[in-house]
Amino acid sequence: MPAPRFVHLRLHSEFSIQDGLMRLDTGKNHDCQPVDAARADGMSAVAVTDLANTFGLVKFYSAARKKGIKPIAGCDLWVAPPGAVDKPTRLLLLVQDRAGWHNLCELLSRAYRQNIHRGRALVDPSWFDAWGDGLIALSGGHLGDVGQALSHGSLDLARTLAGEWSRRFPGRYFLELQRDGRPECDLHVARAVTLAEDLNLPVVATHPVQFLSRDDYTAHEARVCIAEGYTLADRRRPKTFTDDDYFKTQDEMAALFADLPEALENSIEIARRCNLTLELGKSKLPDFPTPGGLPLDAYLRQFAQEGLERRMAVLFPDAQERAANMSEYQARLDLELNTIIQMGFPGYFLIVADFINWGKANGVPVGPGRGSGAGSLVAFSIGITDLDPLRYALLFERFLNPERVSMPDFDVDFCQDNRWRVIEYVRDKYGADA
Repeated sequence: MPAPRFVHLRLHSEFSIQDGLMRLDTGKNHDCQPVDAARADGMSAVAVTDLANTFGLVKFYSAARKKGIKPIAGCDLWVAPPGAVDKPTRLLLLVQDRAGWHNLCELLSRAYRQNIHRGRALVDPSWFDAWGDGLIALSGGHLGDVGQALSHGSLDLARTLAGEWSRRFPGRYFLELQRDGRPECDLHVARAVTLAEDLNLPVVATHPVQFLSRDDYTAHEARVCIAEGYTLADRRRPKTFTDDDYFKTQDEMAALFADLPEALENSIEIARRCNLTLELGKSKLPDFPTPGGLPLDAYLRQFAQEGLERRMAVLFPDAQERAANMSEYQARLDLELNTIIQMGFPGYFLIVADFINWGKANGVPVGPGRGSGAGSLVAFSIGITDLDPLRYALLFERFLNPERVSMPDFDVDFCQDNRWRVIEYVRDKYGADA
């Protein structure tokens, strides 16, 4: 296979909601349109950079890894300083490593929780001073603040802005060049190349990929109309996109930038620098505080054993009858505990038991348990359920089975008038961010 000459670093999928049509999961053999298109054209990597979100990353990442294409994670951000929230510009961020991924998550979380304006999650440029490591920044082309300044002839402002971005992303800031058929692109490219020479900044060629092929343009426009509240026949609606916004091949991009080969080469160089490895399929739980820092496994065993003995005293008040049944219950308890610990879920059981028992102790009515979780003796012993699974011959394997690894799922019924108190308890104890 010949060496790649270009990699797409700007691509909106269906998860961009407002303006993307590229599908990340078609349900057949993990088909993923950006990955399949890149593979068919001999690209070694491809990026998905949805607008203000990373919702599709796991599907894209999984599909790319399975088909031998390097997945590049990124995001097309709305950026605005506090005094200019009505006129946000764009900045494209690409993830280099785990630190960059965590920083991108932090930026997006802060934007959605603290800085929503007119339905857009805005990133304050000052945030990059704390959360810019591990990220490569592309200027946003004519939609970025530098591009806007260049297009309007404000060359001094463009120089100042580019210098600030270069300081925030040392060695990781690129002026983004696009030749996508829009009227402003030729002027922007000419001025951006001059600015890059003046400030010794690298340039990179990108193309705004919104859909797979030119034939998808009408369907894409219908999606845009739905998002913006227009009809296709409305002559007054703004037409932001063109039928040229499709997944161009390397040959097409090489022809567009034949005079700027370094812009094509830098797309390859950026792809080489982006090496994110995600840990998938492992559940993340808040930390559960145990007495004296006891390991979760040991504490769950202790807690369940003490709970079983209390339950047995109620189930079998007669000491002889209790002793006669204890071996059966103990064997079931040990089997379940071994399975729970082997599958890595002691923290889940302890957290669920914690807020259920808090509810019971604080006047919040709680149901006795239902669903497959009622088949767990451990759950019965630690107070999650109030049904004896052995009495009703309920199977623990329907709830948790090592041969079908999935997160356990207790169905819990709280009084609708008081369940908010339980939610607040969980928020206060484990942290609102968790």
